[in-house]
Amino acid sequence: MELYTYYRSTSSYRVRIALALKGLDYQALPINLVAPPGGEHRQAPYLSINPQGRVPALRTEEGALLIQSPAIIEYLEERYPQVPLLSKSLAARARERGVAAVIGCDVHPLHNVSVLNRLRQWGHDETQVSEWIGHWIGQGLATVEQLIGDEGFCFGEKPGLADVYLIAQLYAAERFKVSLEAYPRIRRVAELAAQHPAFIKAHPSNQPDTP
Repeated sequence: MELYTYYRSTSSYRVRIALALKGLDYQALPINLVAPPGGEHRQAPYLSINPQGRVPALRTEEGALLIQSPAIIEYLEERYPQVPLLSKSLAARARERGVAAVIGCDVHPLHNVSVLNRLRQWGHDETQVSEWIGHWIGQGLATVEQLIGDEGFCFGEKPGLADVYLIAQLYAAERFKVSLEAYPRIRRVAELAAQHPAFIKAHPSNQPDTP
């Protein structure tokens, strides 16, 4: 498999975690989102791969090209079920997907670089942009804190889909200096992930394009 990725991309980080948890090998193909003049993702070679011009994108072992991290992770879950990211119980699976959706649908899109750049184009200064980021990340984490369990990872002893989304989001929280002081459950999960080989392998600091 080939993964078009960027070390600091939250959505790419999710897919890297999922791949690592499942023990799957892949070739990382970095796409520099900040390379002049406007990032490699906006240039013709990558646009011919992903017309949306975003990362990640995954080329499967069968040669199919997949985009959007939720779809890619769902594919991995169905194609490689040996290490499941979802529980067997339908209700539990829905709860796990719910946490993933809080982060993937309601938090991350609002601090995506394209959104932040549009805020700047509309005249918002960096203080206002930072307040925007902190508001949405903080609101999302406050929700997740109430939804996850009291022991282990988000929903038990083994990491799963909710952890894939949460840990990637916490990297963004750290980047944007959002405090985790009010979220003891989330801090517990973060501490466990920091010692887990899959999360270590997928971390932005350990990627081939990390500066």
